[in-house]
Amino acid sequence: MPQMPHKQFCTFRLGEFFFGIDILQVQEIIRRLSFTRIPLAPTMIEGLVNLRGQIVTAIDLRLRLELPPRSADKSPTHVVINTADGATSLMVDEIGDMMELSDDTFELPPDTIHGIARELITGVYKLEHGLLLILDTTKVVQLDAKLFD
Repeated sequence: MPQMPHKQFCTFRLGEFFFGIDILQVQEIIRRLSFTRIPLAPTMIEGLVNLRGQIVTAIDLRLRLELPPRSADKSPTHVVINTADGATSLMVDEIGDMMELSDDTFELPPDTIHGIARELITGVYKLEHGLLLILDTTKVVQLDAKLFD
């Protein structure tokens, strides 16, 4: 019997939600980074990070997905991803494990997902304790020009 193809995901939490992104897009994970704010930037852009000489935009994934802001006493973890435009830091609440999942358990996003999340989630994997929501990192880092008005 042929084996089903598998994909590997870097997983993380944003509040009560469990997300994953393709492990091949992850450059590194960093617990704490200081950043420089950008005047007049949308609130979801926390600022710019100097990552060993590489200037990286830091996006608060909570705000990008229109979730409530992180409490001030919680420090985010940075998942630095590679995109067509260079590296970008996605700020998440808590990093999870790497997971390898079979393509036969992948499903399209359920109808219960609304708003911007509907555009940014490519699908879900059903796990024993809930759903793993898979993000389209290309769409996550593409910010609408009207956000800068």
